[in-house]
Amino acid sequence: MGESPGHTGGDQLTPSAAAAREDVGERLVAVVAALVREVRPALAARMEVTAESRLEQDLGLDSLARVELAHRLEQAFGRRIQPERVLAAERVADLLTALVGEATPAAIEEKAPAPPQPAEAVALPHQAASLVEVLDFHAERHPERVHAHLLETGADAGPYRFGELAEDSRRIAAGLAAEGVQAGARVVLMMPTGRAFLASFLAVLRMRAVVVPIYPPARLAQLADHLARQAHILRNAEARLLLVTPELAEAARLLPGLIPGLRVRVVDRDFGRTAPTAPQRRPRGRELALLQYTSGSTGAPKGVMLAHGHLLANIRAMGQALAASPSDVCVSWLPLYHDMGLIGAWLGSLYHAATLVLMPPQRFLARPASWILTMGRVRATVSAAPNFAYELVARRVREEELTGLDLSSLRALANGAEPVRPETLRRFLERFAPYGLRPEALMPVYGLAENGVGLTFPPLGRGPRIDRIRREPFRREGRAEPAGSDEADVLEYPSCGRPLPGCEVRVVDEAGRVLPARRQGRIQFRSPSATPGYWNDPAATRRLLADGWRETGDLGYLAGGELYVTGRVKELILRAGRNINPRDIEAAAEEV
Repeated sequence: MGESPGHTGGDQLTPSAAAAREDVGERLVAVVAALVREVRPALAARMEVTAESRLEQDLGLDSLARVELAHRLEQAFGRRIQPERVLAAERVADLLTALVGEATPAAIEEKAPAPPQPAEAVALPHQAASLVEVLDFHAERHPERVHAHLLETGADAGPYRFGELAEDSRRIAAGLAAEGVQAGARVVLMMPTGRAFLASFLAVLRMRAVVVPIYPPARLAQLADHLARQAHILRNAEARLLLVTPELAEAARLLPGLIPGLRVRVVDRDFGRTAPTAPQRRPRGRELALLQYTSGSTGAPKGVMLAHGHLLANIRAMGQALAASPSDVCVSWLPLYHDMGLIGAWLGSLYHAATLVLMPPQRFLARPASWILTMGRVRATVSAAPNFAYELVARRVREEELTGLDLSSLRALANGAEPVRPETLRRFLERFAPYGLRPEALMPVYGLAENGVGLTFPPLGRGPRIDRIRREPFRREGRAEPAGSDEADVLEYPSCGRPLPGCEVRVVDEAGRVLPARRQGRIQFRSPSATPGYWNDPAATRRLLADGWRETGDLGYLAGGELYVTGRVKELILRAGRNINPRDIEAAAEEV
C-alpha cells in the first residue's frame, strides 16, 4: 500500500496524535474512493484508492472533480481547507496536511474588505491613446486611490494603489530595458494572479513591447508537460523572454531544451531595482500591445493581434454599455491570461478607476462560494463569469454558507465566454433571488478575442430575454419560428443583446449573402476594436477576413435587432437532413 496516511517522516507524535492522524487519513481515503466510484466507476472497479494514489494521473480527478472533492471533505470533516491545497495536491496524502494542520473551522469566513474610496470626483482618461497613458493618468491625479484589492494568502494580499502599480511597472520596465527588450518584442508572462502580473503587463507596454500572457501550471509537478503544451505559442510568438514569478522559477531549468534562445527571468520585488531608469517610450494607439492566444479547442492556438487602440475602443464601448464609473466595485476570479478576465475585468476597471476585488481562479475552483460571498461582502456592482460558474454556484453552494448574504448591490452580472443556458439563468436567479439578486442584473453577453472581448450586450437593467422557437423548422431549415406558450417541442436561446457602440453584426449564409431576421447563419462583425488578424498565421487570417467583416466561427440569428447564438460552425452535426447542435445534446445529458 506504500506509505501510510499517518506517516510523518522525522516528526515525533504522541500515540494519541498519531492515532488521530491515522484515523483522519483513513477517512480521507474513504471520501476520495467514494468520489472515484461515482465519477470513474470503470477505473474504481480495477484499482484500489490509497494514500499514494495520484489524484489526476491515477484517479482521473480533474479541476472540476476537485471542486466536488473539496465540498465533500469539508462536509465530512467540518473544516475549511485552504483552496490552493485542493488544486495543488498531487496525491491523496497531500490533502492530509491541510486537514490536520492548516484547516480552520467551517464557521470562520475569510474577510474580503473593500474600504470605501475617497469621495472626490475622479476624471477618466478619455484622450488616452495607450494603456500606459491610462495608468499614468490615474497615478498622477490620485496615486493613493486603491486600484485593486488582492485576495491572496501571501505577501501580495491587500490593497494595491495606482501609485504603487505605476512605480512597480517602471521598476520592472527598467529591468526589461537592462535585458535588451526593444519596441515590438514579444514578452511572455506566465504568472498567477497577483501584483507581479499586473505590474509586469504594464511594464512590457512601457517598453512599447508586446505582452503574450499564457496560463501558469496548476501543479508544479506537471510543469514540464505544461510547458510542452505551451511550446506552440512560444514558437509562434517568436518570443525571446519569458517572465515568471519565484514559485515558477523551475521553468528556467526546463525551457531551454524546448525553445532554444528563450531566456527566463524571475520577477520578484527586487527585479529591476538597481537597473538604470528605462527610457520613456510612450506607445502609440496603433502599436501592437497584446497577442491574445485562442484556446486551441478547435485547432492550434492562434495569436489575436490587438493594438492599444483596439483595446481602448472595446473598453470604452463596454463601459458605455454598462454605465461603468469610478464608483463601481468589480469582483473577479477570472484568469488574467483570458480576455474576459484580462480586458473585461482588469483593464476595464483600470480605465474606469473602479475598485477591482481580484481573487485567484484556484480560490473559486476550490470553493465556489467564495465568489458569491465576496460579491455580497464588498457590495459589488459588477462581475462576470462563464455559464459553468453560475451553474456550479447555483448547485453546489450550501445554504448554511449564505447566512447574511446580500446581492442587491449588483447592477450587471455578465454571463459569457461560453454558451449561455437559459436553465442556468433560471436556476441561478431562483437560488439567489431570496438574497437580493434582481433579475435585471443578469446579462447574457457575447464576445470573442478577435474583437478584444465584448461584441454584444443586452440593455442595462432589462434582464434576460429567452427566445422559444419551434424545434423542427429550426433543425431542418434554420428558421427560428417563435413557439406558442403551450408548445412543448421547442428550443430556447437567450438574447445576447445588441452590438456595442461602434460595432456591427450580421448573419450570412454559406455563400456570404446577408440573411433576413430569424434565419440561422454565420455570425460576422466589424468594429473599431476588430483585430487585423493572427500573428504569424496568414492562412488563418485569410479565413477570418470577409470583405471588411470578420468571421466569428459561430452560428446564430438576429431577431428584433438582437443576437441569438446557437452554436459553432465547426461543431454542427448533419443527420437525416437535420442540423443538430452538440451543445443541445450536452445540455440534455447534463440534466439526466
